[in-house]
This record gives sequence, C-alpha cells and structure tokens, in this order.
Amino acid sequence: MWDSSMFLSTLTPKFYVALTGTSSLISGLILIFEWWYFRKYGTSFIEQVSINHISPWINGSDGQSESSNGSGSSTSSGSCSSSNGGGGGGGGGGGGAAGGSGGATTSTGTQMPECKVWRNPLNLFRGAEYQRFFWATSKEPLTYYDMNLSAQDHQTFFTCEGDARKEEYEIMQTAWRERNPMQRIKSAHSALEINTECAPAYILLAEEEAMTIMEAEKILKTALKVAEINYRKSQATQHQGAIADGMHRRDTNVLIYIKRRLAMCARKLGKLKEAAKMFRDLTKEIPSIMSVLNIHENLIETLLEMQAYADCHAILAKYDDISLPKSATICYTAALLKARAVADKFSPDIASKRGLSPAEMSAVEAIHRAVEFNPHVPKYLLETKRLILPPEHILKRGDSEALAYAFFHLKHWKQVEGALNLLHCTWEGTFRMLPYPLERGHLFYPYPTCTECADRELLPAFHEVSVYPKKELPFFILFTAGLCSITALLALATHQYPEPMGHLAQTVLTWISYPFQLLKERIEAFWPCNLLQQLSRV
Repeated sequence: MWDSSMFLSTLTPKFYVALTGTSSLISGLILIFEWWYFRKYGTSFIEQVSINHISPWINGSDGQSESSNGSGSSTSSGSCSSSNGGGGGGGGGGGGAAGGSGGATTSTGTQMPECKVWRNPLNLFRGAEYQRFFWATSKEPLTYYDMNLSAQDHQTFFTCEGDARKEEYEIMQTAWRERNPMQRIKSAHSALEINTECAPAYILLAEEEAMTIMEAEKILKTALKVAEINYRKSQATQHQGAIADGMHRRDTNVLIYIKRRLAMCARKLGKLKEAAKMFRDLTKEIPSIMSVLNIHENLIETLLEMQAYADCHAILAKYDDISLPKSATICYTAALLKARAVADKFSPDIASKRGLSPAEMSAVEAIHRAVEFNPHVPKYLLETKRLILPPEHILKRGDSEALAYAFFHLKHWKQVEGALNLLHCTWEGTFRMLPYPLERGHLFYPYPTCTECADRELLPAFHEVSVYPKKELPFFILFTAGLCSITALLALATHQYPEPMGHLAQTVLTWISYPFQLLKERIEAFWPCNLLQQLSRV
C-alpha cells in the first residue's frame, strides 16, 4: 500500500518554497487580471464565465433555453424603449438634449442611447435663489460645466444670424459666455442702453440681478412687453428669407421662455391658478424650444401643489406614452397617484398574510417601474440622503434628475398619507427583479454606465454623488487577493525557516490525510483484502 508518511518525508524545503512561490505568482496574476477586468467592465471575469458558459453547460438545454429567453426579453425591452422618442425612456436620450457623453452597448449587441443632458424644467433663479444659497453657505451651488451648458442654451435659442452687426445682440452673445456674474449683468445693462427693446438682456437681469422672485417677476413683465412687440414685428416678415425666418424663430423662443419663467414666478409666489393656466397655454405651443423646456412637468408639479389629482391623471394619460421620452416626474407621479388610492390603509403585516389586492399590486408595480427608471430618487424622498439645490441641467436616470425631482416633489409625497410608507416597504424589491441592471432591464433599457461621470460634472463637489448599482468588489477578486497574500507569506516563511515549515507542512498534511486513512482502514476491515481477486475469478 502507498505510504503517505514516506512520501512526505522525502520532500525537501526547496519543494515547499517552489510550491508556495508558484502558487503566489499564479494567484497574483489572476488578481491583477481580475482587477483590470473589473475596473474596465465593472464585473468579475470569472463570475461572467461561470454564469454565461459553465452554468449553461452544466444545466444543459434548460440553461440554454433560459438564457435565450432572457436575452430575447432584454432585446424586446430594448426595442420597446428605443421607440420612446429616441430612447428617452431608457437613458434620457432624445431630442432637446444639451450635451452628452458616450453611448454603451447592451449584452444583446443593441446600441444603447447616449447619456444626454437635459435642461432642468424647474431650474431656479440664479440671483434670487442660487445666490442666496451661496451667501448663506459660501458654497457654489452650480458647476462651471452646468453654467456653460446654460450659456450654450441661451446662445442657441436667443441669437440668430440676423443679429450680426447689431451691437446690443453681439454684446449679449458675449455676455452669456462670461464667467463673472457681475460682468454678465454689466453687459446686459450696456445692451439695454443701446436698445431698450433687447429682450435677452431683460432675461439675464431677471435671472441674475433680481434678488427676490418679485423683482424677477417685475423685470420679466417688462421683458414680456418687449418680446411681444419684437414677435409681432418678425412675424410680419418671417417669409422674406432665411434670415428673417431665423429672427422670427428667435423671437418666438424668447417669448415662450419669458412666459414660462413668469409662470414659474407665479407658482413660487403662490398664485397657483394663474401659474397652471399659463403652463396649460404653453403646452399647446409647438416650437422646437418646447422639446427642451418640458413644460408639462411644470404643470404636473403645480397641479400636485393644488392637489388637483384628476387633472394630473389627464396630463399623465397624454405624456406617459410609449412613444414619448420618460422622466422621473412622469414615472414617480404615476406611482404617487396609484399609491394615493391604497397608501392610507396599507400595512405590510396584513399584506404579507392576505396578499396584495389588485389596487395594491398596481401601486407596487408602478413604484417598481419608477425605481427601475431612476433608482436614486427613493433615498431623497425617504430623507435618508441629504438634498441640495438642483442643478440647471439634469441627466435622466441619474442622481441629478433624482435631486431635481425630490427637491420639488417631496412635499407632494408627504401630502398623501401613507405614500412614503408604501414606498419604504416596496422600493427595494425592484432590485430583486434586476440582478444585473447594467446588462439587462425589465421595462427600460439596462441602466447606463455613463451616468456617474456626467453627474459628477453637473453636481457640486461638496455633494456625494449617488451611484447605482453600487460597485462592490466581486468575491473572486477578494479570494485571489487573500490567496496571493497567504501563499506569499508561506513562501517567505519557508525560505527563512525551512525545517520548521517543512515539519509544519508534514503535520498539516498528516492531519488532513488522517480522515481518509481512517476511512480506508474501515473499508479494508469491512471487505476482505482479496475481495477484488475473488470478484475477478467469478
């Protein structure tokens, strides 16, 4: 019989040094490759191989059919989302984006929409709101990247080719790009000294010089009179060439922007009916600037403040459509309205015993849908994460959009009794349906990987950006790191103390082999030694 003690006694310390050194080298190489793959793709290579190749091979045809069904559902979900106005339901894509970063590709090979930046429909006034925050905290609420996007918006919509050689409009073109707010205000006053009918100059003063909402409203009313005069002038000559048409388009954009900001002033000053009427009138407009402003979201927020829930249902019936871009306001308002019907009587203990009613199930599904679209919102609504002033631009499905939504809509959730309790009890269930959100979505595109970088550009440095999904080190990286460290220590100890380590290795191997040796003796005692010879004769 084979004697393990004789074999172990022949092993020299050099063997153990070579063994542990080789093991340490191999595990170190595995660790480096796993870390590189994780940093580049956000997942473990060994885990991916085991899930995509080894598991289907072990499970046979069942695993393959499940894999094909899963990829098919992901493809259908992606194709469904891609019809949402250029991907607005899936990644915040679509028309009217102010900027963007690179796109991504799903596991099925379909091209995902880019992470595009949209203008915040509820953006605050710089002078009356952002500046007051800066005075109180000495912290800049806006980033240069965010303000630069706003300058690009203003140049796009408030300037045209017909402004060439017009000194006041050339001054305003430069003013939008100025970093110093005092210089921007000075430029606006200079433009008004040249031409008192320069409406973009009034817009800049209302946004940045006015220190209260009432002052901003007063300046905007003056701007509205000027903008209406300019609009009527350009309307009469809009068909006289491309330059005249561009000037009319510019005057239309200026007029709509002023009306929207006036409606927002009315909303902030508590004149809700007036604000709702102005927003309703604006939603009937169809110029290109409307795709950027998303005024229906202003209207939804105003109606929620008025507690006009029936009117909110009517707005959602129009805009919560598969062919239109989605947003946190659309998805979470739909969830709030469904939760309102059941939240006051909802109890998790009772629901776990009797099950969910159809109305409760509908509300929970609406919450899951909203959380899948933007998973950052619940922490702000449940006040487990601190709110800050929202930026002027947002990234759909990102932390910036979650901030903008929760900043204005938290009080509406609090007004509905039990709504936050229902959200608290059910929102985390969304993640059980989406074990791999970066690779596969349920109702929308897989969660885009580019949101974190774009949100860090949009949000101030003092804010901790919410990241989803939270990237934790995979088990295999931790395992290989531990294996590499242990084998390296063993190799070092064996090199320094060869005899004690050799004795220790023999002792450990003896302990490990003892149960197998005992089992072998029991088997030999139960069966005769010559059993195999007797069986071969038979």
